[in-house]
Amino acid sequence: MYQIVIKPGREKSLLRRHPWIFSGAISAVHGAPGIGETIEVISSSGEFLARAAYNANSNITGRVWTWDPIEEVSPELFERRIQRAIDLRRQMSGLIHSNAMRLIHAESDGIPGLILDQYDEVCVVQFLTAGVEYWRESLLEIIKRITKAKTVYERSDVDVRQLEGLTLKKGLIDGQEVNNPITIDENGVKVLVDIVDGHKTGYYLDQRDNRFLSRSISSGKKVLDFFSYTGGFAINSLLGDALTVCLVDSSGAALDAARKNVELNNLSLENVTFVDQDVFKYLRILRDRAEYYDLIILDPPKFAPTISQAERAARGYKDINLLALKLLKPGGLLMTFSCSGGVSEELF
Repeated sequence: MYQIVIKPGREKSLLRRHPWIFSGAISAVHGAPGIGETIEVISSSGEFLARAAYNANSNITGRVWTWDPIEEVSPELFERRIQRAIDLRRQMSGLIHSNAMRLIHAESDGIPGLILDQYDEVCVVQFLTAGVEYWRESLLEIIKRITKAKTVYERSDVDVRQLEGLTLKKGLIDGQEVNNPITIDENGVKVLVDIVDGHKTGYYLDQRDNRFLSRSISSGKKVLDFFSYTGGFAINSLLGDALTVCLVDSSGAALDAARKNVELNNLSLENVTFVDQDVFKYLRILRDRAEYYDLIILDPPKFAPTISQAERAARGYKDINLLALKLLKPGGLLMTFSCSGGVSEELF
């Protein structure tokens, strides 16, 4: 098997089970591994550390499959991990109150770069790293067999693939032609999810609990929802008896979808405003008007995909949060989020 040798002292993160090996930590490559092929990771003293997927095109040159010297990287390994991941999610389905959930979450489930989201009877998959792209056909066969999804659709059309030196991919992989958008149910809210052109795999499933939380704190409040996308927070605020709700997004298509979602849930549009505007500009417009709100929601797209962009991103986060705080009434509430991988919790 091909091998990479880690520089002295640079194996500490691997010993703590961090699954990434950066190019700067490697002192030598033995053999000529292809992109996505499996390599053994060896310490400077010759000790086995891990088996990983290799990618010379990426700053993250290795992504660990296993720390077990006996465990082989094979379709059998993937099947065990995929089955375990999906079983765990389905055991939790009674607590989720939705027919949409993330079934496989990459490194968290021991399969770096593989995302699998379920929207009712449709599964949307992302192959985000060279390792899972190398094992693509095996992984797809396992996914189809275990999920029994009527449709498997691919959304590997994100920037992360380009960082891996991979081309973007998107389209129907298996099953019935998708009837897009798909209607899902989340905590009693009906949502139209565009799996073809929507963000990520179509929806931000990770914000489910926070959307539900906004419902419980909206009663009688003027709500301002920035980066509103298709209206998940806004609809929950309306269901929580918000006095008024204003959605702000720079995408007219997203706001059109949000309007449809409000109507889909039989909610009145009378006290709802849709503003197609750059959020940074509109925050200043509202500040200059001296307008105030009881609840403000800031759920922006990622400002910093990598650590190198963290400083610039921090200025952006500071800007929108400071302006939002200035728009709050005394005692008002701010729900603020970051999905930037390059911004740590401490920095945020």
